[in-house]
This record gives sequence, structure tokens and C-alpha cells, in this order.
Amino acid sequence: MLNVTAATRIFLALEPVDMRQSFNGLFARVQAVLKEEPTSGHFFVFTNKNRNRLKILCYDGSGIWIYAKRLDRGTFGWPKGEGASRLLRAEELSLLVHGIEGTPRRHWHRL
Repeated sequence: MLNVTAATRIFLALEPVDMRQSFNGLFARVQAVLKEEPTSGHFFVFTNKNRNRLKILCYDGSGIWIYAKRLDRGTFGWPKGEGASRLLRAEELSLLVHGIEGTPRRHWHRL
């Protein structure tokens, strides 16, 4: 179970990665491509080219965790953006992990 606190930042890698990468490969990718520190305690989210697999790399203070999920059908609704990564809110990560499209609406007002 993912435990996201208010202080946890969630970095989503916009480019797909080879899902055969494990701890060392994803750790190096966080440093080289995302330009972040993997032992910061933040979450780093990756997908494959087909967007049907997901890996989350995080450090809990004593070691590195990798959470992995493979969808039986369909794809993850992967956000788009500029640069190497995008920040997500905890709610957006929850929607993403459950396979729900969570694109925010602009200028939406409740009447």
C-alpha cells in the first residue's frame, strides 16, 4: 500500500522506460534524466511504451522500494507535458494507479 504524506512529492517520468530495469536502472534514471535524488523519500513513477505497466521507485529511510503493476486490459492514462517529468498530486497518483483518467478541467465552476 502506498503511503503518501503531504510532504511527499510525486515525480512522473514523461518518457517511457524499459520495464526490465530494476532498482539500479531506475535509480540511475532518476539521477540522470529526472535530475532528482532517489533517496529523498519522494515517489518516482515510470511506465513502459505500451503504458500497460507501471513502476514506482521510493526510498523509505532504510532501503529502496519498487512498486509494480501490470494491467490485464487497457492502458494507463499517462499525462503529457514538457520536460523530463511532471509533478502529481496524491489524488492524481491514486487515479492513475487504479486506471482512471484524471485529467483536470480548466475553468470549471460549480453552479
